[in-house]
Amino acid sequence: MKLVPPFFSACFLLILSLLAGAANAAAAAKEMVIGLIPETNIFQQMERYKPLGKYLSEQTGTNIKFSVLTRYGNLIENFQQHHLDGAFFGSFTGALAIQKLGIIPIARPVNLNGKSTYSGLIFVRKDSGIKSVDDMRGKRFAFVEKATSAGYIFPLAYLHDHGVKNVNSFLGETYFTGSHDASMYAVLQGKAGVGAAKDSVYEWIASRDPTIDKELRVLARSEEFPSNGLGLRKDMDPALVSKLKTILLHLHESPQGLKVLETLRARRFIETRVEDYKPVFDAARHAGIDISTYVFQNE
Repeated sequence: MKLVPPFFSACFLLILSLLAGAANAAAAAKEMVIGLIPETNIFQQMERYKPLGKYLSEQTGTNIKFSVLTRYGNLIENFQQHHLDGAFFGSFTGALAIQKLGIIPIARPVNLNGKSTYSGLIFVRKDSGIKSVDDMRGKRFAFVEKATSAGYIFPLAYLHDHGVKNVNSFLGETYFTGSHDASMYAVLQGKAGVGAAKDSVYEWIASRDPTIDKELRVLARSEEFPSNGLGLRKDMDPALVSKLKTILLHLHESPQGLKVLETLRARRFIETRVEDYKPVFDAARHAGIDISTYVFQNE
């Protein structure tokens, strides 16, 4: 029996190793994990995006998996620690990701009201007697999360613009509910005197629960911020980025795509660019926040 020379054996093993590595890389490229912010109840959020994941998987040949994060700020942490490929960022987390991680925004939905933007709202119970910023002195304020435009940056900027330089000493207490709907119900149920949330969630919850419009009053509304948009890693395959963008922008042109949009409560997707986040950077500046150095911990 002839023995194979050691040199050829080593070459053969090296080739097998390279082939295995290429196969593993190809398998990894066949899967993408996209983060979702906890805009509403996390179970509702997953159900809302599940049809989109299935559609994108079928159209791209890549398994698109969504991961609903428990807190807004964890989106940035997960990009760094768990190597997420993309996320549907809120406007402030999007600004953070653009500034800190070089994330590339590609598309965002147009809501059922025909807008691709939203406003932040500050609201109280109608029977609270609170009609101005002065009336908020000593009251408990329900913010959403420190990484939200509507749920924290806007109300902070609003208070600053109305002469409140030290929010903590002016308000009786502040806390973070973790989602926009939770902030609404905190005020509705009397757990907080004042709350903040994004108008699209407020209107959606109000359409399902008539006590919202009956019991709550909106005191202030922010400028328009870009709706939750999909942003991807800057080092992703440009061909895949282009394909995902094209699919999203043409989603409304097929019956199956329209069903996906219906579940998302959207009309279609439009292109999103870095410039669209300018109102977020402006609001942060009014709130006394430098996004490039902004660091916070979930509470």
